[in-house]
Amino acid sequence: MLITKLLSLFNQIGKLLTRQIANQLLSLLLIAGLILGLSACGDSANGLSGSYVEDTMAVAETLIATLSTPAEGPERATQQRATRALINSYVALYRPNNSINGLASFTTMQTALNSLAGHYASYANRPLPEALVKRVDKELHQAEISVTRGS
Repeated sequence: MLITKLLSLFNQIGKLLTRQIANQLLSLLLIAGLILGLSACGDSANGLSGSYVEDTMAVAETLIATLSTPAEGPERATQQRATRALINSYVALYRPNNSINGLASFTTMQTALNSLAGHYASYANRPLPEALVKRVDKELHQAEISVTRGS
């Protein structure tokens, strides 16, 4: 009788340890998956290199080209999604950087990006107003000049 009770106790302890080990293993797998998933969202999203000057020039040139394309057409929704993704990636990469977010070029760039993103968020079905296109185009060119000067 004592032996059966001991065997039963060891069996219960084994099941408890197995559950704890399984739970810990599952937790480790979830954490590893999260880390790998987040590392895939690194700085190279949307072709950004991590070099502020190069990225600012590339984003400005891309957006200037986007502004010059016709507002009507089947590719408009795709172009808006790509533009919003580029804006989000650029701002997410450089806004937290205190040595960059105080530069005149970044402030000007952020103003232009916020204007475009705001229009796309609020009026996605409407074309960009001509006044907004002119202002954003001017700000993007100004940001390009500022970034090449180092400010």
